[in-house]
Amino acid sequence: MLRRLVLFGLLGLLAACATSSRLEAANDVHALLVAIRDEDRQAFDARVDREALKAEIASRLAREASHLKVDGLDLGRLGLVAAPALASLAGDALIQPGVFRQVAEAYGYTRDKPIPGTLAIASHLRALPDGRVCAAQRRDGPCVLIFSRSNAGRWRLSGFEGDLSSLKIRL
Repeated sequence: MLRRLVLFGLLGLLAACATSSRLEAANDVHALLVAIRDEDRQAFDARVDREALKAEIASRLAREASHLKVDGLDLGRLGLVAAPALASLAGDALIQPGVFRQVAEAYGYTRDKPIPGTLAIASHLRALPDGRVCAAQRRDGPCVLIFSRSNAGRWRLSGFEGDLSSLKIRL
């Protein structure tokens, strides 16, 4: 009986930690959504880990480029070499509020609707085993946005696992 109580206590503690992470992250996700809506570049940059996003984009471009063939010619190795430079250029061009507004709109966060509060956002975040949290378009869907806690304690957008083609520069 005592073992069961200890086990339930430990499970409750783990669940509380996951909920705590989601709640803490939700505050910064809310601030990121406000920055995106208002096109506030300074607030947006404070809540985005640009280097982590660039690294992820480079990795994804390299993976996709490794399968690249044109007229039967295998361009995979060329893609692997070019991916880091392309990711750097793409990171500078794509990691901005106007581009991520399209992602936010896909979640239903349009300019004509108020941004939900922290608790509503937290309910749509999922704690990951490595300590990060993710947001998916549906509760049971795949992660699209990944957030990591910075050394300063702020949660920052550090990964994008959505379709790269959904990131478009508006002219």
